[in-house]
Amino acid sequence: MMCSIYKSSKRLDTYLYVPFNSKLESLPETLLAMWGDPELVMHLDLAKKDKLALVKIEDVKSKLEEDGYYLQMPPTEDDIARLIGTN
Repeated sequence: MMCSIYKSSKRLDTYLYVPFNSKLESLPETLLAMWGDPELVMHLDLAKKDKLALVKIEDVKSKLEEDGYYLQMPPTEDDIARLIGTN
């Protein structure tokens, strides 16, 4: 499953995963309004990945199939502690 990842121009460390070649205009208006101008970060083949750095890959795949997008919010303090192994 190929996807495109965009970062928000309005919200720091906030990313939007959408199926590759999706039209962003088809996303919910409230999401687009809070998002600002999307900046493409990369294209990613989720089928070739076992895990992602900050989110569960299964969550991303299921939200892409169900909702047509996955919104990754900034990591919490607990997320950061878990990543660096202090929690």
